Amino acid sequence: MSNRHLARTIALQTLFAWDFNGKNGQNTESLMRDNFVNFAPNFDDGGFVGELVRGVVDNLADIDVLIVRYATEWPLDQITTIDRNILRLGIFELVYTAIPPRVAINEAIEVAKSFGGDASGKFVNGVLGAIYNDWPEEEKKKRDNHWDKESAAIPEEGETVVADQESESAPASD
Repeated sequence: MSNRHLARTIALQTLFAWDFNGKNGQNTESLMRDNFVNFAPNFDDGGFVGELVRGVVDNLADIDVLIVRYATEWPLDQITTIDRNILRLGIFELVYTAIPPRVAINEAIEVAKSFGGDASGKFVNGVLGAIYNDWPEEEKKKRDNHWDKESAAIPEEGETVVADQESESAPASD
């Protein structure tokens, strides 16, 4: 497992626990510390997990609007907690960071395959792919050119290639 993939996994575990507990109680910083202790005690992520979690929390309302807009068959509260937070993490990386779109989408799909239900990968691909496909062509070119210039961001061997189709698949149950 790559360092970034492990960091995304810890961020997902943090967001899942935070959301599952009603987005109150323990704060995300405390949950992150617990997840590092329990799942990756010697892992130095360079602050990446914190950036992801804080980014999702700080932009939650806008991210949830995108989920509602692009997962039209699924009200936000009916999407499983795990799939909802995979989408939140993927949308944050896709929309709010300089991470190349293909990397953000592929990583979200891989996390969904690992932690979600049977249809989670297709569901996440459909939502994130639809968001990306609605971008203006100029934005796509700019972000894709970033991909070409930043060869270090190329996905690792065996990572999923994103399809350009939207999936109607339902997310699995919690």
